[in-house]
Amino acid sequence: MSITVNGLDDLKKLADADLGTSEWIEVTQDRIDTFADATDDHQWIHTDPERAAQGPFGAPIAHGYLTLSLFIPLFTQLLDVRGVTTKVNYGLNKVRFPAPVKAGSRIRLVARLTSVEDVPGGVQITVDGTIEVDGGTKPAAVVQSLSRFYV
Repeated sequence: MSITVNGLDDLKKLADADLGTSEWIEVTQDRIDTFADATDDHQWIHTDPERAAQGPFGAPIAHGYLTLSLFIPLFTQLLDVRGVTTKVNYGLNKVRFPAPVKAGSRIRLVARLTSVEDVPGGVQITVDGTIEVDGGTKPAAVVQSLSRFYV
C-alpha cells in the first residue's frame, strides 16, 4: 500500500517512518538477459542457464546492479510524493548484496524513511531499504538511498 504525501511539508512529517513493504516482483531470466544486453555484462553466471546450473549458485543469478536498479520501481509502490516538480536519485551511501537472486525468484522491498533534510530548492530524503528474496534467509540487497525532491 502506497503512502501519498502532498508537498515537502507533508514529506518532512514522514521522517523516521516505516514505509512498509512492496508487492513481490519476479526476476525472470528474460529480465536478466535484457539487463545483460543493456550493460554488456554477459557473464555466464547470469546468462547461461545450463552452465550456471553447474556453478556455485545452482542456477543463473541476477546481476547485483539489476537487483539494485529494481529498488526504484519497488520504492515507488511505497511512497508517492505529489506537489513537486522534480524527483531525482541523488546517490547511495551504502549497498550490500548478501544473497543472490536466482532467475525466477521473487523480490520485494521493505523500507524506512530515516531522514528528510532541507537542500536548496527542495529536500533530500534518506531511505534504508532491504530487498528480500521470497523464501530466502538473507536479503538480496541492503541499500541506503538518497533522493531529492524539488518544488
